[in-house]
Amino acid sequence: MANPNVQEIIQNQVLTVAKAVEDKIDEEIAALDRLDLDDIEALRERRLQQMKKMAEKRSRWISLGHSEYTEIPSEKDFFSVVKASDRVVCHFYRDNWPCKVMDKHMGILAKQHIETRFVKINAEKSPFLAEKLKILVLPTLALIKNAKVDDYVVGFDELGGTDEFNTEDLEERLAKAQVIFFEGESSLNSSKSSAQTRRSVRQSESHDSSDSD
Repeated sequence: MANPNVQEIIQNQVLTVAKAVEDKIDEEIAALDRLDLDDIEALRERRLQQMKKMAEKRSRWISLGHSEYTEIPSEKDFFSVVKASDRVVCHFYRDNWPCKVMDKHMGILAKQHIETRFVKINAEKSPFLAEKLKILVLPTLALIKNAKVDDYVVGFDELGGTDEFNTEDLEERLAKAQVIFFEGESSLNSSKSSAQTRRSVRQSESHDSSDSD
């Protein structure tokens, strides 16, 4: 049989927690009671304006090609693309296995993060850009903010050093560089399970995880 003193202590702790929860609820009810109709209407109007602005942003992003992972056809087009969007992730690639792996993850993230433009460009057909941006290893992602290259993801070294990295690994790296947003209305599928981003692209044959340009 439990010690009466122990039972009393437990009961007191439960009552203390219950009282704290009750006080918190009372505070929230009181705050709502203090709102008059004008306050509620103002909150509603503010929310509607926020939703309207986000809808306008989404429309603009989609018109610029956001939500799709596309290829930039030539070097001259690169500059117009990066100037049109505030955030761009550009994959410098060649026709090899590691770059195909990166393509898979970029395609997934493009649909999940419409606030950012996801594109790729053939490094071998873009010698001026590759030299200017010092692209030496493929794949390389140039992380571009406000028309300036802010950071790079070179090969798979920062993604576990393997081509079996998760989409989530790349997503976290891009979020760290603040070229994508992790949560909120800026993400097209923010309500989706994060498990979807954990899909890994399995290696079908033995290849190195990065390839010298």
